[in-house]
Amino acid sequence: MSDFSSRRTHVVMVGNQKGGVAKTTTVLNLASALVERGKKVLVIDLDATGGATKALGAPSTGWHSSYDFLTGGAPPTDCVIRDDDEEVKLPPGVDLIPASKQLVELDEWMRRREQKWLVHQDIALKPIQELRGLYDFIFLDTPPQVTTTTLPAMKAADFVILSTMPETASTDQLADAMDDVQTCQMGPNPNLKLLGIVISAMPRPMTVLARQLNEYVGKACKDADGNSYRFDTTISRTTTVQEARAKHTTVLLYQGDSKVADEYRQLAKEVLARVEAALAKAAAPEEDRAGGGEAPMAAGAEA
Repeated sequence: MSDFSSRRTHVVMVGNQKGGVAKTTTVLNLASALVERGKKVLVIDLDATGGATKALGAPSTGWHSSYDFLTGGAPPTDCVIRDDDEEVKLPPGVDLIPASKQLVELDEWMRRREQKWLVHQDIALKPIQELRGLYDFIFLDTPPQVTTTTLPAMKAADFVILSTMPETASTDQLADAMDDVQTCQMGPNPNLKLLGIVISAMPRPMTVLARQLNEYVGKACKDADGNSYRFDTTISRTTTVQEARAKHTTVLLYQGDSKVADEYRQLAKEVLARVEAALAKAAAPEEDRAGGGEAPMAAGAEA
């Protein structure tokens, strides 16, 4: 893995507090789109149900997993299944740390006497730090609700992407998820940035409800400078997504000329543009940041 040691790594947590809102689908297809743009990507599956692991056809037993990664059961690099591994056919350019059912044992592991001084929120910091420089992007695929792995992921991340669908129950959870991000920014991880909100499974043409919820997210979910967190690109509802998942691959590899594949490519461009805008703002002199506010994030800008 030393070939990638000069890369600047961006750690991105993808989440929401509701299941079934395309978090894993967003992670995998966004990763594949970033690979097309020359990026090297790692996906860490932190969900005990192993959504990303199953979607890529990777084993959940017989390998080091994200449980070992978090508990120090193995060196972080030893937990990685690489895209050139002959036994697991991962998408080119995408490596994986798989989940295992052992993740449900994290609470018990932290209650052991030898772990009595352990700070729960910090368990991901050291292993992720050891992977920085090896990848351009590390995606943390988190479970629904706030579980044992959610808070450590948020504390270790540089950015958060929230995933939702044009459904009332899904968008209702955004407020709680955004509150969690804000709370983390005020204490445990002041450098954490909410990169944006992606809406998936958008019907074409839009239903009245889908249009209303899309407009709601755009207007109600804004940063301090009034910029909407909603990504301009929305992901269409299509069976191509499920077909690709059944083949243990990404939409871009399964049907790269499809409309939804192009949507993920456009989303990747937006993500890169927003990352660059956030980095530029962080690097600007303090008086410039205080005076001018955050520049609008151009959706189609190259990064």
